[in-house]
Amino acid sequence: MADGSVWADQERAGQVVQETKELKRWIEPYQAVRKRLDDARALLELSEGEPDQEHARLVADVLKGRSLEQEADLIAGQLEALELQNMLRGPDDARDALLTIHPGAGGTESQDWAEMLMRMYTRWAERHGFKVELLDMLEGEEAGIKSVDLQISGRYAYGLLKAEKGVHRLVRISPFDAQSRRHTSFASVFVYPVVDEDIEIEIKDDDLRIDVYRASGKGGQHVNKTSSAVRITHLPTNIVVQCQNERSQFKNKATALKMLKARLYERAVEEREAKKAEVDKQKMDIAWGSQIRSYVFQPYTMVNDHRTELKVGDVQKVMDGDLDPFIEAYLKRFGSKAA
Repeated sequence: MADGSVWADQERAGQVVQETKELKRWIEPYQAVRKRLDDARALLELSEGEPDQEHARLVADVLKGRSLEQEADLIAGQLEALELQNMLRGPDDARDALLTIHPGAGGTESQDWAEMLMRMYTRWAERHGFKVELLDMLEGEEAGIKSVDLQISGRYAYGLLKAEKGVHRLVRISPFDAQSRRHTSFASVFVYPVVDEDIEIEIKDDDLRIDVYRASGKGGQHVNKTSSAVRITHLPTNIVVQCQNERSQFKNKATALKMLKARLYERAVEEREAKKAEVDKQKMDIAWGSQIRSYVFQPYTMVNDHRTELKVGDVQKVMDGDLDPFIEAYLKRFGSKAA
């Protein structure tokens, strides 16, 4: 960056600045944990002799009131964070995420489960300081939702949430069953990277069918009296996106195009990597035998990830957004192979 000629090319200068920031995100945390480790090792070596006031003062100055055991725990946590960051090195991992949820067969019960998952991911995002934006939601007639699209914005949102792609299974005594029988419900979760404006994804006007309609809701103020909701169908791929979050048809159209761009980008990545030709072909049936994770509320409580065999007994804690153990286990298990 000391070379003045770099700044003559604004595009190149921007790339250099971005690359420099990316390197700092790796170097600075590494240097910080390395210094703490060296300091702790030196204090440990000093403590092997007879303790004296000078050693106690030095420990207090360096560790700021913590014991060596507490410092070791903090260092271990920082090392785990670096290990996790090392797993998030895919070309799209640092991007924002577009998350969609669809209930499986089962009517109101599955629709309620889909809404529970939406709340779980919203809580998880809030724990990480991520921004959650509701792009589109179709509510169920009695309860729950028929579909929802969320944009979750924050560094590594996609890299973390890609672990959640798949079918999620719920086992509980249904609150909608008058006989209080146990029900099994399914919902699917799909995650796409949000594409930056600087990435070229060609979308021809002739390839789009754009429909406008009145936003749906449960009545009253929730129903839009004008045709502001927008549905876009990409004819070559038959990908359909829709947005009714804003009262402005123009804003809804812009958001829907952004959602379409994200899905077309995901499709292009899959084709480039010689995976499947279409995103929909990687989606499993929302039914028995295809789930990635089971959430059991009765007769016992357990969340079981079938890919990593990680089991957590506190199902309510998970539903409140404590998903990191499952995400980390998935990334450690599959690493760079994680799609």
